Amino acid sequence: MLRKGKTVSKSVLMESVFSLDDEPSADAIDIYIHRLRKHLANSRAQITTLRGLGYILRPKEFE
Repeated sequence: MLRKGKTVSKSVLMESVFSLDDEPSADAIDIYIHRLRKHLANSRAQITTLRGLGYILRPKEFE
């Protein structure tokens, strides 16, 4: 929640989540984002992908 409303790149997430000893697969962040979206499905927040930039956590837009 420290970066709510700010774009976070995939490389920053990789550095924050995994240590130097870890060797995550190339799609590890995609998998974790998918799981987080499932957990946030019934909340007021959503994770949005900004192609080429990263991800952003923001309030869910209701229709």
